[in-house]
Parts: sequence; C-alpha cells; structure tokens
Amino acid sequence: MRNKRRDGKRVKWPDGYHNILPYIMPKRTEAEVSMTEQFDVTDLVKYMAERNEKEGTNLKIFHAICTAVARTVYHRPKLNYFISGRTYYERPDITLSFVVKQKFEDEADETLMFLKVEPDMNFDSISKLIIGDVKKVRKEKTNDLDKLMDFFGSLPRPFLEAFFGTLRVLEYHGIMPKSLTAGDPNYSSVLLSNLGSIRSDSCYHHLSNYGTCSVMITIGVLHKEQKLMEDGTWQERDVINCTFTIDERLADGFYFAKSLRIAKYMLEHPEVMNEPINKPVPVEL
Repeated sequence: MRNKRRDGKRVKWPDGYHNILPYIMPKRTEAEVSMTEQFDVTDLVKYMAERNEKEGTNLKIFHAICTAVARTVYHRPKLNYFISGRTYYERPDITLSFVVKQKFEDEADETLMFLKVEPDMNFDSISKLIIGDVKKVRKEKTNDLDKLMDFFGSLPRPFLEAFFGTLRVLEYHGIMPKSLTAGDPNYSSVLLSNLGSIRSDSCYHHLSNYGTCSVMITIGVLHKEQKLMEDGTWQERDVINCTFTIDERLADGFYFAKSLRIAKYMLEHPEVMNEPINKPVPVEL
C-alpha cells in the first residue's frame, strides 16, 4: 500500500544506509539539521526598487526568496523528497506555504497560505500569485483550512486524541484523505516564516512529525552591514539572514550545500530572477 501514495512517488535509494535511516531515526524531528546563511541582496534591492518605480510592480524580498527557493527545489529534486511510513517519496509538485497575519497586532488572527508553483513561473508571476492570495485571504479573513481547524479545535480532548491517532495510522500507510491535506502547510515542499515582516532576525524553527514537510526556512529582517569586498575595500551592503532546517535523511550535507548555491546566486544576481524556474541557473555545482 505504501507504494501508491496520491501525493508522492516512491523512491528507492541505491545505498543501504539511506534506506535504513528511517528505521534508525523514524521521526522527522530526530533528523533535523539547521544552518544560517547570509545573503548580500544589495543589487536585488536596487533591481526591485527600479522596477517598482518604473513599472508599478510590487516586488518584495519575500517574493524573491520564494522564487529562489522554488527554483532551487526544481533543480535539486531531493529537496522535494519526504519520508512517510519509513519510506521515501518524491512530490509531483513544488508547493510553498507560509503564515499571513491579518494585522500586525498581538491578538490578530493568522492564516495559513499554500501555493503551488508551476515550472514556467518566474519572479513576476510568483510575486503576483503571493500578493493576490494574501489580499484575498485578508479580505475574506479566513480560508477553508482555517475553518476546518476551528471546527476540530472546538472538539473534546478524547475525540481529538482518537482522531489524530487515526490520522497517524492513515499517514503511515499513505492513505490520508485529500480533504485533510489539501492546502495544509504540513504537506508542502517548503514552509517559510517571514520574520523580517515583524522586524525580527531569522532563527531556528523545528520541523514537524505531522505531515510530510521536510524543509523549514525562517527569513530575517533586511539590514545593512559593512562587508569586505573582493577588491579589499569595505562597503555598506544590504544583507538578509535565512535559517534552514532540513530533514537530513533526504540527502547528505554535500547535496544541501551545493543546492544552497542556486538560491544564493539568484538572490545576489537579480538579472536571472525573472527567468522561469525550470531554466538551469548558471552556477557551478
């Protein structure tokens, strides 16, 4: 039964080590690795400012990071793997998820967003998709997933314990109903948290044993730092920190490090940002 998941194709590793890892570390939270990377986005900030002024676009750093992440996942498919029922699967689509706060206030409601990225999309189309969906959710104040969570959250504890126990069994065997996974960030390729929007730096964020999401990224606030350039001079640059938490069972550190070069190159070379995500990035891997 585990060979036939609606949301993934089974992957068989050629080496025994990776095939036994889910038995050594059966939980996603037991296999977390985390690192923080700083990106120099000085040229990207100028690029976005010029286009926003001349063309009336509304490009933002968060949109750029989503684009870079989607393109990286497309060209580094192991980042789109997940483990369920101690078995490896590859997702058929690239999906990004994040939280939208209705207002920047302590008690303001939060809404979970879920975006499917198509191979021919680029910076502009992903930006428009995010802006359109965020506006829609803020206008409607909620979405279907929020309503579903509100319903289950109101139920008695014994029912919830039995219900989620049943879900764990269904997930293990790959037969979770689509109605319970569609639009759920726990079933996305990557979950992003834009902490820069609340003037905070990036931080470590855990993965979850529920669902299949195996990559978590927190995005810090855009700020300026003095950096030593290749010509030996010090310059004030626009930089942003991102912290990545990944399920290490999906690949080795070498694969992750090389994958990061794609995102880094895109964010530091905005001239390639508006190419479709299925076009290879001109960076040596």
